[in-house]
Amino acid sequence: MRIVELETLPVGAGWKNWLFVRVHTDAGIVGLGEGTLNGFAKTIEAAVHELSHLVVGEDPRDVRRLSRRLVERVSNDGGHIHKTAVAAIEVACWDILGKSLGVPIHRLLGGPVRTRVPAYANGWYRAERTPEAFVAAADVALAHGFRALKLDPFGTAQGFISEAELTRAYEIVAALRERGGPQLQLLIDVHARFAEAEAIRVARRFAPLGIGWWEEPTTREREAPTNAVAHASPIPVASGETFHLVGQFHTLLAGGGVSIVQPEPMSLGGIAPTLAVAEMAAAAGAWVAPHQSGGPVATAVCLQLAATVPNVLIQEHFDPFNEPWTRELVSWIPALDAATGELEIPTGPGLGLELDVELARAHPPDASAYLDVHADGWERRLGQHAGSGAS
Repeated sequence: MRIVELETLPVGAGWKNWLFVRVHTDAGIVGLGEGTLNGFAKTIEAAVHELSHLVVGEDPRDVRRLSRRLVERVSNDGGHIHKTAVAAIEVACWDILGKSLGVPIHRLLGGPVRTRVPAYANGWYRAERTPEAFVAAADVALAHGFRALKLDPFGTAQGFISEAELTRAYEIVAALRERGGPQLQLLIDVHARFAEAEAIRVARRFAPLGIGWWEEPTTREREAPTNAVAHASPIPVASGETFHLVGQFHTLLAGGGVSIVQPEPMSLGGIAPTLAVAEMAAAAGAWVAPHQSGGPVATAVCLQLAATVPNVLIQEHFDPFNEPWTRELVSWIPALDAATGELEIPTGPGLGLELDVELARAHPPDASAYLDVHADGWERRLGQHAGSGAS
């Protein structure tokens, strides 16, 4: 079996663009991957085609050999762009391997350790930044069956936050705590917005609300400040979604303060590097909560990992809050058990789903659609469309 073509399908999904990749073979098996990176759909698409000469003519079932070739034969580190393009191809090759053998990817990785995984909602608060609006949005998420919600209540604060804005953020989270009770897990994403000392100060303010984790509390420039916050914070710190190297997780975990790591399979180069992070985390006594803010193919990737990685803690899930038509974009979407707040694991061959190519082509990418957490009103997740109020 040989790869004959790489097909790219950028898709406009409302507030964000997604990029899907289909790897065609001479055996008629087509593998599916995703290479979504906020604001860079066209860039990743170009990178996939620039790497195509390294895989066309090769056997896609040699997944690890090919993914290593895609990384090492380009001498300079291409960062997130490079690794996201590699991930799209790598996942598609895993998909082909699973389809060729008639088994899900998690079976190739040693088999499942679970059939469901706890999930938390993200993207649920497409609302004004008020306690009332957030509670109304939370009611919708809770009606879906979620038992955990993640949010960033801090508006556009950077470095330090005024007392008025901090009070507003606190009131939003306090209202959610009152609405959901102690059984609702609340996770806060800080989006790396605070200086180290401010991240600690604000964490202490929020700690009485029973927050599950304090995500990306400070600068992404180095791993050390995150560990410094983790050692002083009364809320557990989670981090790692922006890393594109496995070694960055080694540095983070060596600091000893972070016990929840958030690898993004697309940023890391795919499934195999994410497995390496999970094993490293297990050796450090840490847990894995994979980041996933892309499309439904990336969701399936994370669920394949959740099936086989023992130390997966919880899975991020945007899908129910994306544009309604996106539910028809793939042939399988995970059911959320309303009784437990858990997502089911795919069981079909390969990734366990297929892409509706015509529907994808009917929704071309929009260059003005991306998330900018520095823009007023970004919480509504309207992208940067003219007239959105998020300019």
